[in-house]
Amino acid sequence: MTSREITRAVAAGAAATVAMSAFALLGAGVASAAPGSITWNSGSSRYIRDISNTTPAVGDTITVKTRFERTSWVDEFIYNVKDRHHSCLTYVPGSAKMSGGSDYPVENPEVNADEAYVRASWGSTDWVVRSRPGFWDAPTFSVSYKVGANCPRGTALTTGMDYGGSLGSGSFGTQGPSITIGKSSSTTTLAAVTGAQAGKASTLTATVTGGAAGDTIEFRDAATPIGTATLDGAGTATLAWTPTTAGAHNLTARFPDTAFATASESSPITVQVAEASVPSTIALAPVTNAQVGKASTITATVTPAAAGGTVELRDGDTSLATLPVGNDGTIHHEWTPAAGGAHNLTATFSGRDGVTGSTTTAQVTVAEAPVPSTIAIAPITNAQVGKASTLTATVTPAAAGGTVELRDG
Repeated sequence: MTSREITRAVAAGAAATVAMSAFALLGAGVASAAPGSITWNSGSSRYIRDISNTTPAVGDTITVKTRFERTSWVDEFIYNVKDRHHSCLTYVPGSAKMSGGSDYPVENPEVNADEAYVRASWGSTDWVVRSRPGFWDAPTFSVSYKVGANCPRGTALTTGMDYGGSLGSGSFGTQGPSITIGKSSSTTTLAAVTGAQAGKASTLTATVTGGAAGDTIEFRDAATPIGTATLDGAGTATLAWTPTTAGAHNLTARFPDTAFATASESSPITVQVAEASVPSTIALAPVTNAQVGKASTITATVTPAAAGGTVELRDGDTSLATLPVGNDGTIHHEWTPAAGGAHNLTATFSGRDGVTGSTTTAQVTVAEAPVPSTIAIAPITNAQVGKASTLTATVTPAAAGGTVELRDG
């Protein structure tokens, strides 16, 4: 750094003190646009730095202008200007320009996001600063930035500039004005809840604008906390809520104040919670004399009895039928088994409004289907009135059991 640079830096700090104190009052509140300006002298140079809005919100665009003036008759040529800003501000392409009577855009300025500056340079005689007001327009370098969502909130962010010229260079990287990003405003809404029932989980869904993924949402039932959930990337948070009592419940969702956004609370919603469901039982009536190929009636009875819901009947893994429950709580099904042996019958009640489902099983032994028989009467010879003759009947297949009736006519 040259001796001139040292002089400029020290003098600028002293000259700008009063101006910055006054500006701090402007930046204390974050509301509507609040332009800011600071003027300081260094040697025979005067610098005026303006910011279009020192209290912007996320997404706003601000314009920074630096005006160069001389207080002596010695002219100075501007070689380059490096505008310094916070890294959360993004350069607006095509916004850099030097003005002096007319605007002259800067083609391809150096934009360094890591070190947070925009640098423009010119020929050695392109821009001259003269101390002859009224005859020459003072050169003014301007550049625009967009405020990013990652900007710290409620904190003064420094700005400044460095430059090089024919009389030396100046380092004013934190000279100001500073800017203060206000917190984003938030809104919270709570979706309607239907079908709520005591003892049954319902999903609460809150949507927040102005928040960020990972922020916490608080759910309340009147003044009683229900629980918390975190926002996803779409600004939505969900919570499983299991009310313990029936009746009207007034629910709200609240987004607490964060480092980046203000707090907000949803309008209350009234949720009607139904009474808890009562348990049910289902019973299968005994099935007797079941036989392959022969129809048997399956009867299932649901308690408490009332119409509503269905009963599914199964034989092992095979579904036999799904039938609606009648007013008396019963269903009937004609079942014709296709195989003999032990069968596991299952009856499952689906449940109905206010009544839970239930299931039961029963084992039924199914007899094999009967095989056909034949019967033959042996011929009778020498039959005579008043004389005994033997009648012989033979059943096939042969086995004990059953009876044979003999008839004459």
